[in-house]
Amino acid sequence: MKIYSEIDVDVSTAHELGLTREEYDRICEILGRTPSYTELGIFGVMWSEHCSYKNSILLLKTLPRTGKRMLVAAGEENAGVIDVGDGFGIVFKIESHNHPSAVEPFQGAATGVGGILRDIFTMGARPIAALNSLRFGELDSDHTKYLFKGIVHGIGNYGNCFGVPTVAGEVYFDRCYTDNPLVNAMAVGVVRTDRMASATAEGVGNPVYIMGSSTGKDGIHGASLLASREFSAESENMRPTVQVGDPFAEKLLLEATLELIASGVVVGIQDMGAAGISCSTSEMSAKGHVGMEVNLDKVPLREDDMSAYEIMLSESQERMLVVIKNGYEAQAKEICEMWEVPLTEIGVVTADGFITIRKSGRLVAHIPAESLVLGGGAPVYERERSKPSYLQLTQRKVDVGPKLQQDECTGVLLKLLSSATIASKRWVYEQYDSQVGTNSIIRSDGDAAVIRIKEIPNRAIAVSTDCNSRYAYLDPYMGGAIAVAEAARNCACVGAEPVAITNCLNFGNPYDPEVYWQFAEAVRGIGDMCRVLNTPVTGGNVSFHNESQQHAIFPTPTIGMLGLIEDIDRTVGNSFTNEGEVVVLLGWQRAELGGSEYLKIVKGRITGTAPFIDPDEEARLQRSVLRLVRDGVVTCAHDCAEGGLLVALAEMTFLHGIGITAAIPFAHNAANLFGEAQSRVLVSVPQSSLAALKAVSMEESVPMVELGRTGGDVFAIKDLVGIPVSDLKNMYDTAIPDIMSVSLV
Repeated sequence: MKIYSEIDVDVSTAHELGLTREEYDRICEILGRTPSYTELGIFGVMWSEHCSYKNSILLLKTLPRTGKRMLVAAGEENAGVIDVGDGFGIVFKIESHNHPSAVEPFQGAATGVGGILRDIFTMGARPIAALNSLRFGELDSDHTKYLFKGIVHGIGNYGNCFGVPTVAGEVYFDRCYTDNPLVNAMAVGVVRTDRMASATAEGVGNPVYIMGSSTGKDGIHGASLLASREFSAESENMRPTVQVGDPFAEKLLLEATLELIASGVVVGIQDMGAAGISCSTSEMSAKGHVGMEVNLDKVPLREDDMSAYEIMLSESQERMLVVIKNGYEAQAKEICEMWEVPLTEIGVVTADGFITIRKSGRLVAHIPAESLVLGGGAPVYERERSKPSYLQLTQRKVDVGPKLQQDECTGVLLKLLSSATIASKRWVYEQYDSQVGTNSIIRSDGDAAVIRIKEIPNRAIAVSTDCNSRYAYLDPYMGGAIAVAEAARNCACVGAEPVAITNCLNFGNPYDPEVYWQFAEAVRGIGDMCRVLNTPVTGGNVSFHNESQQHAIFPTPTIGMLGLIEDIDRTVGNSFTNEGEVVVLLGWQRAELGGSEYLKIVKGRITGTAPFIDPDEEARLQRSVLRLVRDGVVTCAHDCAEGGLLVALAEMTFLHGIGITAAIPFAHNAANLFGEAQSRVLVSVPQSSLAALKAVSMEESVPMVELGRTGGDVFAIKDLVGIPVSDLKNMYDTAIPDIMSVSLV
């Protein structure tokens, strides 16, 4: 069989495409010959970490991946699906777009949103919400401000134009993200379980179509190179690898896709995301144990001079690969024409199991589909690991800090409330439309966002994203466990039962034994906490090589949590709503300062051990909070997180301006006031319901401490703070806008 190659290839060519000598030799063995340049490019993208998970899959398989509500196996489809009853499922997933966003922040972030939305509606689900988790360097450089502005603008522009509400998220600032910001995008959709689509090619002779936008040279090597190497001085020259998005085209693609799936003409469908046509053809074929023959001359192109290699590797946005039932082509075309979405036949399903690619009458690639994918011929590695040497310096005992008098305590509180990580993110979320679709019930005024499921009366979901990467830096195992616990705790605080997670695991170079140890420990922590909380992992994303010559990021295992709400009228926010109510701390008060915002902002150190967490205690606390909210006992609930007890109490006063008069019945040291001990939730409760709260607390063996009462307009903590709520709120609200309005040049 004569295979045409534009360029003669050898092992040096393979190395340029991100493949090792051993991998090149393996490709030659699979094919029984030297690969063509196009074939080598296909193997390069499909065997990259971004597509094959070759350095992570063995560890990912140790996570709990099954559950009674899961409708598809973890990782088997474009996104996870959770059964919510009455014939409906919730489809959700989180993915990274870190490297493209560092190179071109607006388009990198925008296309990250577009890609995760396509993963949702390719399943047949209509997107109802978007979230994000963002990390930046400190806001003391114009470059970080440029990245911050561009990424937030890109997220808002794409989501707003597409018409999906961005309802929740988180933003952290640490020096380690200076060159390598993290952009983790999450989306959620609703699907009828009898209309779910699969990314599977079946039926020999069925036609294969490309649906949506034309193919250009944007995004080439996005998976194999941009997402698989550290940043260097040459990174600025990698802009052509960043895709360009069109949210209006995606909106039309959404409607056409959902109508096609509902009509029953679709056999299988997959988004052309990472690796474009290479990925969708090979993965769909391998999953269906079939082959696919594609004629690249039929692919609609934006540029006339594109080679087979470029067409196969392009990651141009807003495209789908669709297999249509034979005989239903006219119906499919009619639907797409109605939505003004191009639909072009480019190939056919075959029986031989090969991806066969032709261009200009020449055969340019002939590859066994299963050799390209995970579980088939794609390589799988478990890398060397060793405990990082830096832990000998950071994991030192941190004392409880000084006893604080009123002036000192007030000063620390103001400093923390105005720190970029804790301060109000209004500057960010006001750029997002959080209400389009009219499903959003709780947004920034709750620990998790609450979204109505219109298809099921009185039913809702809660969603949150969480990870404190400083904890994971100091102890990756505890950091992974805490990320799961806090995401679940936030759902419980609004009245939702946590049921499943998706994860986005952001780490440095997996070939560095210390980074791989961090990764393995974080995965172990995630798995252990998920098993206790009964929140299986439905899928997600691994992003390695998040480092530059100057900075390696903290290990950042971001968790996206889904919670279910049976009665939409039984939800609460995180702010005081009435005067004269009792404020109660539920959970375990421990004097800990390790990894805290206090140590970073006040002492200038990131040191100590991560906060302790006991999974059983956490589970009991969450059961208690969930019962209290669902039974209507408490009127608000708020997790104690960054900044500790006093920061959490202050945050509860801001929405309605209702103050508090309280006393802290613990030693007034920094660890008790600003430490970030886990498994703690603050609630407000009417005096008439206090007995019910005590009963639940006793039944679940969860400690409770009465701190004070709501009322007035002053944040008054005996012997510690006495300041008008409006003054605290003003500092909290204006911190980031004030920073962003000043140029440092």
